[in-house]
Amino acid sequence: MRRSDPIRRLESTGCVFIRHGGRHDWYQNPKTGSCQPVPRHREIKDHLARHILRKLAD
Repeated sequence: MRRSDPIRRLESTGCVFIRHGGRHDWYQNPKTGSCQPVPRHREIKDHLARHILRKLAD
Protein backbone atom coordinates (compact mmCIF):
# COMPACT_ATOMS: atom_id res chain seq x y z
CA MET A 1 0.00 0.00 0.00
CA ARG A 2 1.34 3.43 -0.83
CA ARG A 3 2.15 5.58 2.21
CA SER A 4 -0.17 8.37 1.12
CA ASP A 5 -3.30 6.16 1.35
CA PRO A 6 -3.26 5.52 5.13
CA ILE A 7 -2.19 9.12 5.82
CA ARG A 8 -5.12 10.41 3.78
CA ARG A 9 -7.48 8.16 5.78
CA LEU A 10 -5.95 9.28 9.10
CA GLU A 11 -6.34 12.95 8.26
CA SER A 12 -9.91 12.45 7.06
CA THR A 13 -10.82 10.93 10.45
CA GLY A 14 -9.41 13.92 12.30
CA CYS A 15 -5.92 12.67 13.20
CA VAL A 16 -3.17 15.29 13.23
CA PHE A 17 0.54 15.21 12.51
CA ILE A 18 2.60 15.66 15.69
CA ARG A 19 6.28 15.43 14.78
CA HIS A 20 8.98 13.85 12.64
CA GLY A 21 10.92 11.00 14.17
CA GLY A 22 14.07 9.33 12.87
CA ARG A 23 12.37 7.20 10.24
CA HIS A 24 8.74 7.68 11.21
CA ASP A 25 6.17 10.47 11.42
CA TRP A 26 3.95 10.54 14.50
CA TYR A 27 0.20 11.06 14.22
CA GLN A 28 -2.30 11.53 17.04
CA ASN A 29 -6.05 11.19 17.38
CA PRO A 30 -7.02 14.25 19.46
CA LYS A 31 -10.31 12.64 20.54
CA THR A 32 -8.70 9.57 22.13
CA GLY A 33 -5.19 10.91 22.73
CA SER A 34 -3.59 7.83 21.17
CA CYS A 35 -0.43 8.24 19.07
CA GLN A 36 1.08 5.99 16.42
CA PRO A 37 4.25 6.15 14.30
CA VAL A 38 3.84 5.94 10.53
CA PRO A 39 6.94 4.81 8.60
CA ARG A 40 8.31 7.18 5.99
CA HIS A 41 8.85 4.41 3.40
CA ARG A 42 7.18 4.71 0.02
CA GLU A 43 5.36 1.44 0.54
CA ILE A 44 3.83 0.22 3.81
CA LYS A 45 2.76 -3.39 4.23
CA ASP A 46 -1.01 -3.82 4.28
CA HIS A 47 -0.99 -5.50 7.68
CA LEU A 48 0.92 -2.59 9.25
CA ALA A 49 -1.32 0.02 7.60
CA ARG A 50 -4.44 -1.72 8.95
CA HIS A 51 -2.87 -1.86 12.42
CA ILE A 52 -2.11 1.88 12.40
CA LEU A 53 -5.59 2.78 11.17
CA ARG A 54 -7.22 0.52 13.76
CA LYS A 55 -5.21 2.04 16.63
CA LEU A 56 -6.03 5.62 15.64
CA ALA A 57 -9.65 5.11 14.65
CA ASP A 58 -12.39 6.44 16.89
